[in-house]
Amino acid sequence: METAYRIDILARTGIILLLPLGLHMGTLYGFVPLDRAWLAPMWGGFIAWLSLTWAAFFQRETDLGIRLTKIDEALRYILIPALLIVGVASLLDQGPLAVGEGTLWYPAKITVYGLMLVIGLGLRFIMRAWTTRFRRLAEGPNPREEAALKREIAIGRGLAYVYWIGIASAAFLGAVKPF
Repeated sequence: METAYRIDILARTGIILLLPLGLHMGTLYGFVPLDRAWLAPMWGGFIAWLSLTWAAFFQRETDLGIRLTKIDEALRYILIPALLIVGVASLLDQGPLAVGEGTLWYPAKITVYGLMLVIGLGLRFIMRAWTTRFRRLAEGPNPREEAALKREIAIGRGLAYVYWIGIASAAFLGAVKPF
């Protein structure tokens, strides 16, 4: 399972970095109704978030790691509805992004990103359960824990495929700008 954790931290790093890159791009295109002075503090905030995520990774098998992960999740509970509201409202021409015909790919990208954060939370819940589950399995054979782990791996694999398809879709929207 160590490999799963190492793969996961790469995905977490990527998903976190996509947001400031996207906001920076939106600022440069003029979609985000803020001036360029906000970019440095925005990047500082995302570096802090990324540092928190990596600290949780390095402490992943500890109670501290679980607490850090929960703080990271709390940030996502704020970001997810904000991104979905901004993305959908802007797609419906209601809001805050300065987009219109030919630039709707940007709020679509934000909406897809918000949905991928939801899937990422699902994956995070599964992997956090593994910390406790592995502790129980280290005590000796436990058919109940083994069955639960097998089920969670199958669910996690399916969510991961959807996650990567969603991330690829967001990248496609930004690269091709289809609408």
